[in-house]
Amino acid sequence: MPIIQDKEFGKITIRRSVRARQVSVRLAPDGTLRASLPMYAPTLLVKHLLRTSRDELRKILARSKPEYKFENGMRIGKSHTLIVQDSYNQSFEVIRHGQQILVKLPTTKHLEDVDVARQIRDVVIAAIRIEAKSYLPKRLSFLAEKYGFIYEKTRFSHASGRWGSCSSTGTISLNIALMKLPFELIDYVIIHELAHTKQMNHGSRFWAVVAAADPNFKSNRRALKLQNPSI
Repeated sequence: MPIIQDKEFGKITIRRSVRARQVSVRLAPDGTLRASLPMYAPTLLVKHLLRTSRDELRKILARSKPEYKFENGMRIGKSHTLIVQDSYNQSFEVIRHGQQILVKLPTTKHLEDVDVARQIRDVVIAAIRIEAKSYLPKRLSFLAEKYGFIYEKTRFSHASGRWGSCSSTGTISLNIALMKLPFELIDYVIIHELAHTKQMNHGSRFWAVVAAADPNFKSNRRALKLQNPSI
């Protein structure tokens, strides 16, 4: 899909649809903007909408901000730390260096600025994805073997309102945002999805399978409801 880069809003993905009757912009699951337009409409119309509807788009993005704010020294995932440094040449930059996410901030910028938060979020997602791909497949394999589950393969996502899912063919999808959770809640989500390889429902038999592997599943389930599966 074509992509437009906007100085303020960042990446805007363009989708053409036979159902679209006019140009519209909405929030995509990954927190970026997505434009829909008729099949043969020029992309110039999207740029025009961006110029004339900036206040409305700011409100949409403001409502989608994560519940937490970025702070100097905050823990990111399981092994990364956010470090804010003064930028002596007054340039803004966010990089991942080892286990640190370094934010070089000029005096004209603040962590609460939309463009700053967006760029930090992009690097945070990349860091958490690295952690997720290192930890989650191993933990999934360990728990599956320990409790006698069989699954086909693993997929990762972050553009979802769910912590995980299991397909009818045994593919388990895990949200990389799991790395924000305590380890016992990560295990609960994994066991929940593994249980679907035996019971593709949420009936009494399904919860019996979950309980056999996680006796504390009820308290873990309640705790998980207080968390947000977004980054």
